[in-house]
Amino acid sequence: MRYSVLDLAPVPEGQTIAQSLRNSTELAQKAESWGYHRYWLAEHHNMPGIASAATAVLIGHIASQTHSIRVGAGGIMLPNHAPYMVAEAFGTLASLHGDRIDLGVGRAPGTDMQTARALRRGMAHDHASGDSFPQDVIDLMGFLGADDPGRAVRAFPGQDTHVPVWMLGSSLYGAQLAAHLGLPYAFASHFAPAALEEALEVYRRQFQPSANLSAPHAMMAINVFAAESDEEGTRLRTTMQQAFARLRLGKPGKLPAPVDDITDHIPALVLAGVNEALRISATGSRDSVRAELSSILERYRPDEVIITGQIHDHAARLRSFEIAAEILSEV
Repeated sequence: MRYSVLDLAPVPEGQTIAQSLRNSTELAQKAESWGYHRYWLAEHHNMPGIASAATAVLIGHIASQTHSIRVGAGGIMLPNHAPYMVAEAFGTLASLHGDRIDLGVGRAPGTDMQTARALRRGMAHDHASGDSFPQDVIDLMGFLGADDPGRAVRAFPGQDTHVPVWMLGSSLYGAQLAAHLGLPYAFASHFAPAALEEALEVYRRQFQPSANLSAPHAMMAINVFAAESDEEGTRLRTTMQQAFARLRLGKPGKLPAPVDDITDHIPALVLAGVNEALRISATGSRDSVRAELSSILERYRPDEVIITGQIHDHAARLRSFEIAAEILSEV
């Protein structure tokens, strides 16, 4: 099974964005050597703890610092952008780096509504509301597909690059659209697992073969917090629990340092909601992570997995991804 990395270029407390970007570059290089298939970066805005806002720019940098791993977006939030400009950006990436570039697209803004308005200045209302998303995806695929000299608007770079487009989602909407368009589908189960089982079933059942894909191909995201012991893995996970709690309380910040007892830091009701959102996770020692990953894979039967892990300490983050790769290489 192919296994990949989803990176938000986290900015830990006490560190700079510049250091965060160096960390991501090193993780991508290590991930390539550990057998990871893709290295995806996600678009978020107005978040002090996430440095991947200019996603296409960072993809270009990571691709230039690696050799064979596929590099892409997981994803570009399409309501924030004109499809034409996304096609030009990813057409440029593909022209520079060949067949190593992936383009995952999502329907959410990846931010709060005030920031969404700042991102969409001058855009038509229907585009900003997300109602045009299916047509935007079709337009985007057209700008990346075979060139038609008879068309008035063509993307250069873009045409004839055939950058693979993935549909991202955390609900049945994305599953149905991916199935209808015959696209590969990636589910955001690392933070929104509620509809996972139903979405995968709907996608597989409704899938219509296309020029891009002959059979359904689904990827799910899994949090991994792997360490030398269960105790250390559990401690590493408290970083993401705190970050998620702060986000839900409207107080996003840099990635917090881990704590010994999470119940001292997050109210019980909030923690219960956070733990439910993060339940697609594998935490602890190598044996524990192997058992939890095996259970997840057996239940959901994904075609691929993409691993993420918001870990404060860079060395611990590298080690977690290394342990995950060792386990997944045996699957």
